[in-house]
Amino acid sequence: MSNKNGPILLVEDNDNDVIFMQRALKNAELLNPLHIANDGEQAIDYLTGKGEFSDRIKFPLPILIFLDLKLPTKSGLEVLSWLRDTPQFKTLVVLVLTTSNEPKDIDRALKLGANAYLVKPSIFSELTEMMKATKAFWLNFNHFSEQPH
Repeated sequence: MSNKNGPILLVEDNDNDVIFMQRALKNAELLNPLHIANDGEQAIDYLTGKGEFSDRIKFPLPILIFLDLKLPTKSGLEVLSWLRDTPQFKTLVVLVLTTSNEPKDIDRALKLGANAYLVKPSIFSELTEMMKATKAFWLNFNHFSEQPH
């Protein structure tokens, strides 16, 4: 069974959003190791262990991904499509975390296989509450695939 204390990958290009996320995760007592990919291409490199991410001890495969949609190089939707087309990552938990509440983005992300679609709150305390709920549902109650990633 997957390790519920395993690493989380945050795919986010905005440095301020990364800092807010790190703080919200800490406040939510979600203590899983957090790794950052700053764009869609880097996220795929991380997951495939390419280049600087080849050391799986230093850059282990995540148990959960927070994926922004608006990213440079490859969009979050392109990354999500790649994930679901790659047998090794079909069951990896992917939570879209973005500012877009556009129905077309929500529909497309869910059709591509996102496990959930979360709209980033603009108020820090709400982001902390969102991370507490994420921890409770996805890490405490959810059961992960036993398939190795």
